[in-house]
Amino acid sequence: MTKRMLIMLLATGAVFGVVFGIKGLFSYMMNKGINEAPPPVVAVSTTAVEADSWALSIGTVGSIRAVNGVELATEVEGTVAKILFRSGDATEQGDVLVELDASADKAQLKALRAAARLAQQDYERFASLFKQGSVSRSELDRKESERDQAAATADAQAERVAKKTLRAPFSGQLGIRHVDQGQFVAPGTTVVSLFQMDPIFVNFSLPEQQLPLISEGLDVQVRLTSQPDEVFSGEITAIEPGVDTATRNFNVQATLANPDGKLRPGMFARVRIQLPNSEDVLVVPRTAISYAPYGNSVYVIAPAEDSEGEGDSTSLVAQKRLVKLGNERGDLVAITEGLEAGERVATSGLLKLRNGAPVKEENDVQPPADPTPNPDNS
Repeated sequence: MTKRMLIMLLATGAVFGVVFGIKGLFSYMMNKGINEAPPPVVAVSTTAVEADSWALSIGTVGSIRAVNGVELATEVEGTVAKILFRSGDATEQGDVLVELDASADKAQLKALRAAARLAQQDYERFASLFKQGSVSRSELDRKESERDQAAATADAQAERVAKKTLRAPFSGQLGIRHVDQGQFVAPGTTVVSLFQMDPIFVNFSLPEQQLPLISEGLDVQVRLTSQPDEVFSGEITAIEPGVDTATRNFNVQATLANPDGKLRPGMFARVRIQLPNSEDVLVVPRTAISYAPYGNSVYVIAPAEDSEGEGDSTSLVAQKRLVKLGNERGDLVAITEGLEAGERVATSGLLKLRNGAPVKEENDVQPPADPTPNPDNS
């Protein structure tokens, strides 16, 4: 009984051993086949590294500012009698915008002018008597002082009456009014804002290291977040003579034409300053760059090397290469180190590539590579 059971156990173990052995052999042969199988060929679009000459430029951000911009306010107190503008109107220098009730002030002005005329007549009478020797010099001087005081008082009242009328100090565009007819306003009450819109300024700052590169008359190009497809041109018209000790930046102002009023005070602006000189660069499309925290790279497409180290013209491989990036212009990026003119780089399919992967070129469709793109946002 024991012998029979032992034989049965040995037979069962032999069967399991054969089964597991066959399974292990199959797994080994399968893994070996997978490991020895050639990697799949990746289809990529490619382009040649091109040499170009780029005009040097400096990019920064700034703010749009009106050439003249004020919050018009009353100088004296009073009740709003007339409002002679509508919110958002264009106005000319000297136009009357608001009139305050000046009836009491005008009546007082009449009385003061009458007193001034009487003081003038008294002075003339005493001057005639002084020539005849009937009055002393001191009496004539007192009448002259009374005449001058009366005239000055009348002039001061006339100035107060004039301040009851608010006029536009320059031509421009009005904002939204802040007062209503019949409202009592105190001195300093804001009535409406007024901005001169054409031309218009853009203010920005640059680090002090770039001070030798900047001069008045340099061309600038401005783009707005609200109108990304439109470029506004102008030139530098003022440079702050000093440097901010806190930021080590200096302020610059450029002037731009704004006939359509598209540029508004306070807008955020992206500014590019065109420098007079240029530099020779190597450029590739932006889609050819693999961006990574440890370093940016491209895949150079080159002939595969055979066992003897010679190039095989029938097959291509991707070689990953670290590069240093320079300025950007539209869809193009300048390469300052890592590539040579004429080398071919992959411009699509980068996620499927690895170093040494076989590739084939399919250039029927190319990614965008325009230095001045103008996308259609419609």
